[in-house]
Amino acid sequence: MNITQISGACSWIRQKVSLRVVLLHNGNKFPSVPLANAANMKESYESMKLLLGKIKHDDYKWKLRGDQKVVALLLVMQIGHTNYCCFLYTRDKKNHYVNTLWPKRTLLTPVGKNDVSPPLVLPEKIYLPPLHIKLGLMKNFVKGMDKTSRGFECVRNKLQNVSDAKVKEGIFIVPQIREMMQDKQFDEDLNEIEINAWLSFKKI
Repeated sequence: MNITQISGACSWIRQKVSLRVVLLHNGNKFPSVPLANAANMKESYESMKLLLGKIKHDDYKWKLRGDQKVVALLLVMQIGHTNYCCFLYTRDKKNHYVNTLWPKRTLLTPVGKNDVSPPLVLPEKIYLPPLHIKLGLMKNFVKGMDKTSRGFECVRNKLQNVSDAKVKEGIFIVPQIREMMQDKQFDEDLNEIEINAWLSFKKI
């Protein structure tokens, strides 16, 4: 079995002093295969382009996965927009929890002062990071809750080791999110709008 048969996607792993690329197996039945390790290299468009060349991405056409900054670099998005690269591509914070429909970014051509180079890969070749999406959805859900509701009070009581500031901002880790998902009392304490959103989140 050759490498193209057992692999499905490349994953970019950012660490403090290096940028690594590993090959993932379809179904996760086998461990990842290291492809490249760029030690002491700056996270930049040039570094990404170099690594893509070293792993012969143009030949194998692997799909890519990475965190939001990596995705932004691959698509040549402005780094200041990495927090919103999934669907919020502006700094229009006052409407983040008001608007429900946001336009899809259709232009990936070099424009403006920051987008001076073409994208390194096509958007359809990128898997969005599931962990970041999960944390982001939980954050948006809690920030959108009525802070005087029984549901929000249940969050405070359930996660007593989490500071009030973190609860208010919806900053949690995966085990805490999993704990809330298993709490039937939390579901009962949510109002109609919140429970519909919460059940949709749990399905994801």
